[in-house]
Amino acid sequence: MRFAHLILSPAGTPELVVVHDERFVPVQRLGAEHPTLQHLIEAGPDELDRLRSAAVELPDDAWAPLADAAFAPAAIGAPIVLAVGLNYDEHASELSLDNDSGPVLFSLFPNSLGAHEGEVPLPAHISEEVDYEGELGVVIGRAAKNVSPEEALDYVFGYTAINDITARNVQFQEPQWSRCKSFDGFTPIGPVVVTADQIPDPQALRITTDVDDLRVQDSTTEFMIRTVAQLISSISQSLTLLPGTVISTGSPGGAGRSRKPPLYLRPGTDVTVTIEGIGALTSHCIAAE
Repeated sequence: MRFAHLILSPAGTPELVVVHDERFVPVQRLGAEHPTLQHLIEAGPDELDRLRSAAVELPDDAWAPLADAAFAPAAIGAPIVLAVGLNYDEHASELSLDNDSGPVLFSLFPNSLGAHEGEVPLPAHISEEVDYEGELGVVIGRAAKNVSPEEALDYVFGYTAINDITARNVQFQEPQWSRCKSFDGFTPIGPVVVTADQIPDPQALRITTDVDDLRVQDSTTEFMIRTVAQLISSISQSLTLLPGTVISTGSPGGAGRSRKPPLYLRPGTDVTVTIEGIGALTSHCIAAE
């Protein structure tokens, strides 16, 4: 199944919906009272199975076109959004950073979450070196503690696309990376979360990033240094991954900082991260007020 948060009217609040092709249906039409995906995840796998069966039985006229709604972030109210740095050799090399000591882990603040087709404010007075990073996002489905790599994927609810936008000058000024990646709107996520049964192998997904009409990243998740399963297992040794936790698994090579001349985001720039089996996540850069 594919889930999204949509805003169905100009003054409306995000609602959890099921997406199929270019159509959607609110989960309330399926007899469920889950205002967000987080609530659905916490309800457990039996509720997901019930929704799946109910969606199959819906008549065609119950579905509405996606064009009639606006997207909200695919994750709302997650316990935490964790990001993994330097999980592709090419990206670590182009930034001249060491990735030998283990997963580089940091958190992304809730204010940074943005939506598909949403705006990313660029604060030029703080940074004129704002960079893109297309990444696969993983959503945890049940509490994971001390899990092995072999069982780790059993704890995944689903997958999504993330643009881990980064103020590079701030990143290289500070010893930790949460602030440089957590400006307002710097973590677009979506457009949907695809349940794990639809992604049989998270290490076999093509991932691309386009800045306007230029393809700047083109790789696959097979080149991760640590696989999704290994990341979940490693992180769970030191902390419990709670249901709904989002993990951004790192970016392949092709960052704007590494290009000659560097390619940084500017007001008017559009960025699209596309991941096979999930879809395209587009963001529109504007000048911060």
